[in-house]
Amino acid sequence: MTINIERGTAGTAGANLLVIPIFGGKTFTLKSIKGIPDDMFDRFLVLAERAEFAGKANETVYLQLPVGRNADGILVIGLGEKGKDVAGAVREVVGTAGAFARRGGMKSVALILPKELAKANVIDAIATAIHLGEYSFDMYKKEPSKKHLDSFSIVIEDRKQLLAFRKIVEHAETVCDGVTVARDLVNTPAQEMTPTHLAEAALEIAKVSNELITVKILDAKECKALGMGAYLAVAQGSDEAPKFIHLIYTSPRPSKKTIAVVGKGITFDSGGLSLKPADGMMTMKCDMAGAASVLGFFATLSRIKPRVNIHGVIAATENMPSGKAIRPGDIVKSMNGKTVEILNTDAEGRLVLADSMTYIQREVKLDAMVDLATLTGAVVVALGEEVSGVMGNDKKLMKEILSSAGLVGEQTWELPLVERYSVLMKSEHADLKNISSTKYGGCLTAGSFLAEFVENTPWVHWDIAGPAFAEKPLSSYLGKGGTGFGVRTLVEWVREM
Repeated sequence: MTINIERGTAGTAGANLLVIPIFGGKTFTLKSIKGIPDDMFDRFLVLAERAEFAGKANETVYLQLPVGRNADGILVIGLGEKGKDVAGAVREVVGTAGAFARRGGMKSVALILPKELAKANVIDAIATAIHLGEYSFDMYKKEPSKKHLDSFSIVIEDRKQLLAFRKIVEHAETVCDGVTVARDLVNTPAQEMTPTHLAEAALEIAKVSNELITVKILDAKECKALGMGAYLAVAQGSDEAPKFIHLIYTSPRPSKKTIAVVGKGITFDSGGLSLKPADGMMTMKCDMAGAASVLGFFATLSRIKPRVNIHGVIAATENMPSGKAIRPGDIVKSMNGKTVEILNTDAEGRLVLADSMTYIQREVKLDAMVDLATLTGAVVVALGEEVSGVMGNDKKLMKEILSSAGLVGEQTWELPLVERYSVLMKSEHADLKNISSTKYGGCLTAGSFLAEFVENTPWVHWDIAGPAFAEKPLSSYLGKGGTGFGVRTLVEWVREM
């Protein structure tokens, strides 16, 4: 599917479907809508009045055009009132238009962009929503879906903007390619998406990076030699071999900054001996969504070439029950020397992240570290299925992540890292325990546990358990399954650097 930027009007643009976005609000009137052919305007007014169209967010009116016109029909869509999140409103409009076209078997769409919306952030929002809306995961179906667009044109008035906007569209495609990598990894069944498969995906990303990315894969023996007792404790219950993945992007231009992104890589989470209920396991192939987002992010780097050196770390394993599995009450020694009493084997993500963060801090002097994890159900209780939570030890880094997330439309909310809560993670028999002594504030106490493994490094913990996997569509352009949440924010973050 191609995205075109072209100069024109509703009268000159050719496509199966013309899309006209309209602001609602106090100044809205039906007669002010432009782009409807004069001889069809009365018919449009009848349809719009019947639908009580007022330009509210995602309201639609469809006008079928006679044969021989430059389009089969016109879809007028409301943007809502001015002054709100315009980029977000545009993403929803594009998602709605794309879905409408696909349902109708249409292959081409042209969006007539008003001059007041012809801005860089809006063009990026349009291109992003188009690509994300076109995604489908149907490789396991006998007959994959054929309902895809061939082309989407963004029609603008000013010829001078064409070149700059085309570059924005190209960048959006690169980022969305990375999101697609992450979504495919998350959606692949755990029978195939093993730690070995995840490691192979990392190697493939490096292979096509023009040597800008290298990968080190450590096996269980090498991890044991490094003292990764927390990570290996989780891995010991599975017949699948664990794989510790370290990706390194080296900027082709001189860089003074080095950062790390750490992804939780539990390729299937049964809960271990603290077994989840059956319905709690149905989507647990998604427990490596943090790792998938790290890989999707790395898939963009050799194309956008940010001027910063970047490390990606994934401790990949399954969490399975067996005669070899770790037991509640066992005590393990982490890589940084602290011992952890395992009271619940389903609180495994923090264990693999602990050794991952210790490893990369010892390997490299970092200017910043961000971990991404589907870590707690508690964050979903607190923030719902569409909003992620972040906490950390550095206000500047926190502000950067929140700002980048806001720019790309990945909803993220700052949560407190409460120093006093660290007491709740202390054990009578070891340095720490892997669950808190209270049933409340689970996402915060998990963050307190991870903070025990952060040295003198600016750090943000990003709990993406809610929006990383959608059991129902999260928006008009983001359907069910893996979402690739976090990739777009990470790319924006390093671009800002």
